[in-house]
Amino acid sequence: MITALPRIALAVHDMAGAIATFRDAFGMPVVDFSPQTVPSLGAHVAMCVPAGGSNVELMAPSDLGRPLSQALQKFLDRRGEGMYALMLEAPDPDAEAVELAARGLDVLPLMAGAGGRDVHPRSTHGVLVRVYPNDSAATGGGHVSAAPGLSGIVRAVVATADAAKAADAWGRGFELEAGPVTVDAERGVRTVTCRAPKGGVVELVSVADEARPFATGIERCVRDQGGGLYALVLRADDPDAAATVLAQRGLAVQHGPTGPEATVYGTRFVLERG
Repeated sequence: MITALPRIALAVHDMAGAIATFRDAFGMPVVDFSPQTVPSLGAHVAMCVPAGGSNVELMAPSDLGRPLSQALQKFLDRRGEGMYALMLEAPDPDAEAVELAARGLDVLPLMAGAGGRDVHPRSTHGVLVRVYPNDSAATGGGHVSAAPGLSGIVRAVVATADAAKAADAWGRGFELEAGPVTVDAERGVRTVTCRAPKGGVVELVSVADEARPFATGIERCVRDQGGGLYALVLRADDPDAAATVLAQRGLAVQHGPTGPEATVYGTRFVLERG
C-alpha cells in the first residue's frame, strides 16, 4: 500500500544555483547527494529538508548517457525548469507496481538504475508519479541563513479538467484517502483532497467559475499543458512577512489570488498561514 508522499522533485539546469536559492533565499536546510548520485545515477540530486511537510527534491542532468539524465533533459527541453515528479512511498515498489497496474494505472517498465517505479502522467491527470521504498526521504541538515520561517510542502495542487475523475485515479488507483468533491467559491474551483497515511496531501482542482483569478490559472494549465502539478503550498507564521524576506533576497514574489506567491525555477510556491 502507498504509505506517504515524502517529496516532490523539481528539474533544474544548475544544481549549485538551485541549492543556493533554497538554502540562502528560502532558508531551508539542503542535503546534496550529488557525490553519490552522479556516479550511480548520472544525475545531480539534492534534498531540501525543512521541518513539517514534504521535502523539495532538486534534480539536474549530469551524464546524458544515463536514463535518468536523459529523462530530466527531455523534460527541461520540452517544458523548462519546474515540477518534475511527485514521489510516493510503499514497502515494496515492485509489488506495489503490480497492484497499481491492476487498478488501471499506467505503470512504466523499470528504468535502469532506478530505485522506484514510475506511473505515466496520462493515467494520473498530468503528474509523473514515482513510487519509492519507505523512508526514502532525507531528514536533517544544517541551517546556514536566517530563515523566513517556511515549512516543507503541506499540499501539492494538481490542475485537472475534472476533479471528480482525477479523484478516482488518485483515490482508487493509489488507494489514498480521498475526500468528497467540494466547491471553493472563493477560488472558483471544484476540489478534492487526497491524503497519504503517513503524511502528504494532494489537492485535485478543476474549474467551477472561470471568472475567479485562481480558476483562470487552473484553466490555463489544463489548456496549455494538459494539467498536472500547479503549485506547492508552504506554511509560515506570517506569510506576508515571509514574502517580504523572499523579495528582499531577490526572488520573484507577488500577491496571488489566495495570498503571497514566490515563483522560482518554474515553480509556484504559495505561502499560507499556519
